[in-house]
Amino acid sequence: MSSTDLLEEPDVREGDTGNANEVFHYVRKNKIAESAVMGTMVEALCGEVFPVTKSPKPGSPVCPACKEIYEQLKK
Repeated sequence: MSSTDLLEEPDVREGDTGNANEVFHYVRKNKIAESAVMGTMVEALCGEVFPVTKSPKPGSPVCPACKEIYEQLKK
């Protein structure tokens, strides 16, 4: 995966796991709309696979593993 596959200000999406302590994940921007409309699965930077079902609100928790990987890609 190259950094050109990511948004500068990444759009994050939540995996629908049923867990009350869910976090939002960084995913490839070109897969977000397709997943939201078609229900296809996306893969987060951390490796978690899920369909896009929710949009983050400002201040929403972000997956620490995704955030760390994204920060390394920006360098």
